[in-house]
Amino acid sequence: MSGYVIGRFERPDGGRFIGLVRDGLVCDTTPVIGRTSADSATTTLIESWNRVEPTLQRLVDDPATAWEREADLRPLSPVSPRQILQAGANYRQHVIELALHTPDKWPAEATAHDVRAFMEQVLDTRAESGEPYCFPGLVSALCGARDDIVLPPQPTQPDWEIELGVIIGRPCAVVSPQEALDYVFGYTICNDLTLREKVYRTDIPAMGTDWLAAKNPPTFLPTGPYLVPACAVPNPSALRLQLSVNDEPFQDSTTADMIFDVATLISYLSRTVQLLPGDLVLTGSPAGNGATRGRFLQPGDVISAQISGLGAQRNTCVTADRTAPR
Repeated sequence: MSGYVIGRFERPDGGRFIGLVRDGLVCDTTPVIGRTSADSATTTLIESWNRVEPTLQRLVDDPATAWEREADLRPLSPVSPRQILQAGANYRQHVIELALHTPDKWPAEATAHDVRAFMEQVLDTRAESGEPYCFPGLVSALCGARDDIVLPPQPTQPDWEIELGVIIGRPCAVVSPQEALDYVFGYTICNDLTLREKVYRTDIPAMGTDWLAAKNPPTFLPTGPYLVPACAVPNPSALRLQLSVNDEPFQDSTTADMIFDVATLISYLSRTVQLLPGDLVLTGSPAGNGATRGRFLQPGDVISAQISGLGAQRNTCVTADRTAPR
């Protein structure tokens, strides 16, 4: 396969379709894959990929194929997963940054150098002999790469988290890290927004984190704009992630900073969960979140996020009394 990426789009008249994107133009795949449900079409495409991919390539290469301008279409989430699995605390510098911003957890005489050195040892041990920290997310949080993000009523502490999203290509259970990437269909961009004040329950502290409340309001998971097939991403550990708010840069890192790489995450998840075609795995977020800077999202903020080779997002934060398009 060559020469295109995959997206889901909505026309001004409300019609939705899966499109192949090349050089700012989109062709409708409906003649090849049929008019399936807009909510399940991407999964259907992935499940039938070996059968339809040669025909899709011919569609792209055919001079008679009709193309539409991508700028005239609304990008939807390019994936329609049955399951979303998320990894937390999976970037070394992010974990170290969090440690440096919790001085009350360290002896008064500990310097920033001491904290960093200690955390580096901890993370080396975790990478060598530990396991990823993962949890499920909700499909209802998904929105598109240009959709508005609806913030809850103030006061809240909404934060940003750019992440590499991994899309599973075939049923996956109990696989080794060495074979795990063979189960990846492709990659996308995710921004896993978090309400920081909801992460820990003060009424039942023994229960730990409350990711349901913190991460799953509608529109809190902008995804896309594209699903980029794995063959176009030869090394998922060498991708640059960047996020800015109102053009002010906050996150700028690479996937090489992951504690557990994509293959390790998939292998770990597959020992507990039956991963299915179209499922979305979030791989964690690098340093540069708002919580360590006392900077949280406000209505009117514009978040721009990009990952090398995967496209770019641009989402505007709006108030809860305004309904964002879905």
